[in-house]
Amino acid sequence: MNGKIEIKNVSKTFIPVETDKRPVHALGLINLVIEPGEFVCIVGTSGCGKSTLLRLIAGLEKPNGGEIFCDGELVDKPSPQRGMVFQEHSLFDWLNVRKNIVFALKAAKKYKKHDTLIDTLLQKADLVEFANSYAYQLSGGMRQRAALIRSLAVSPDILLLDEPLGALDSFTRMSLQDYIIQLWRERKNTMLMITHDVDEAVYLANRIVVMKPHAGKITQIVDIPMPYPRNRGSSEFASLRTKLLKHLDFAKEDEQDYNL
Repeated sequence: MNGKIEIKNVSKTFIPVETDKRPVHALGLINLVIEPGEFVCIVGTSGCGKSTLLRLIAGLEKPNGGEIFCDGELVDKPSPQRGMVFQEHSLFDWLNVRKNIVFALKAAKKYKKHDTLIDTLLQKADLVEFANSYAYQLSGGMRQRAALIRSLAVSPDILLLDEPLGALDSFTRMSLQDYIIQLWRERKNTMLMITHDVDEAVYLANRIVVMKPHAGKITQIVDIPMPYPRNRGSSEFASLRTKLLKHLDFAKEDEQDYNL
C-alpha cells in the first residue's frame, strides 16, 4: 500500500529580500512518520510552520536541512501522487466544474476519455447538476467539494489539505467533514490535514500532531482511538478535546489534568 511519508530532520528558514530584516525560522528539526492510509491532522497556532511543512511535503518548497520521502522517494518537486487542497477553492474561474477535473487529469497525464470517472465523482459530490457551472455560481461548500474531487480524480496516494474548510460556516463545515471521511474510507489514501479547529481534528484524525512556533516544532502526537462515525457530544470526545487544548496552552487552569 502506497502513501507513506517520512520527514527526517527537516528545517526551513526564509531569508527576507530586505537586508535589514532577520531570517524567519519557520521550522526547527521536524521528524515524523505517517503510515499509508492514516488520517493525520496538524494543529497549532499561527506561525508554527504548519502550512510550510505541508508545502515541503507537496514539493512546492524545499527544506534548508533534512529530507522528506514519500514511498521511499526523495521529495524534490510536486507530484500528482501528492494532491493538495487549499483553504480557498483554487478552481480555475474560467473553467466549469467538469473542465476543472479534466484539466487535473490532463496535467497528470491520466486523461483518456475519463467521462465515467468524472461522472462518478460528480455524483458522489452531489454536483451532477452543477457540472457546467463556474466557481462564482457555486456556494462555498460546493466549491470545496469540487476542489476535493478534482484532486482525487488523479487517484493520489497522499492528499494534503491546508485548512480546506476554514472559510465555511459551521453547518457546511460539519457536513464536509463527513464527506471527507467518506472519501478517505472509500479510497484508503493517506490524508494529512492542517486545521486550527481542535474539534475538527478530533472528529477526523487517527493521530493529531501538535506544533508550536519559534521555530516550528512538534511538541506532542496524540492518538485518537475513537471508532468512526464519531460522536461530538460524547465524554470521550470532550476528554480528547481537553487534552489537546492543554497541549496548546488554551485549557483553563481548573480543568482536569489528563495524562497521555
